Amino acid sequence: MRLYLTGYMGAGKSTLGRKIARRTELPFLDTDKMVEEAEGAAVADVINFAGEEYFRQAERRALEQTADYESAIISTGGGLPVWGDNMVWIAEHGVSVYLKRTPEQILSRLSPHGRAKRPKFRGLNDEELLAFMQTHLAEREPIYEQAHVVVDCSQIGDDEIVERLAEFIIRN
Repeated sequence: MRLYLTGYMGAGKSTLGRKIARRTELPFLDTDKMVEEAEGAAVADVINFAGEEYFRQAERRALEQTADYESAIISTGGGLPVWGDNMVWIAEHGVSVYLKRTPEQILSRLSPHGRAKRPKFRGLNDEELLAFMQTHLAEREPIYEQAHVVVDCSQIGDDEIVERLAEFIIRN
């Protein structure tokens, strides 16, 4: 089974994905890291120098490469599901999971490094960032909500999320 973790930037897709992969002994793939390896540059640099459209195309190529794995835990970039028909592609190639968090939860989870590496977050103070996330997440959420599984992360901790998703994989 391919399990695609979707959700907003900073929702914990990569962190939780690595833990689920360890628990299930499945490969872990991160589409952002795949783009960085293919492009030889950080995501922020690809966006800054080649543009967002180029980045989204590189991200789609990375997404399509995940089909080479029969089973894997895949962390998608926050914008990947909302670009083009990516969410449809994901639904056809695996099980999608939306890690649903509020902007306030995401803000509390972000380290200074986590903020700095996301171009859309740079230069914003906490109040500005929260307002940006509220608007931006509201735009993206209808796509995220199309996931096969929606996990309300405000109701359970990360360890329980990992355990529940690992058990879901093992059962299926």
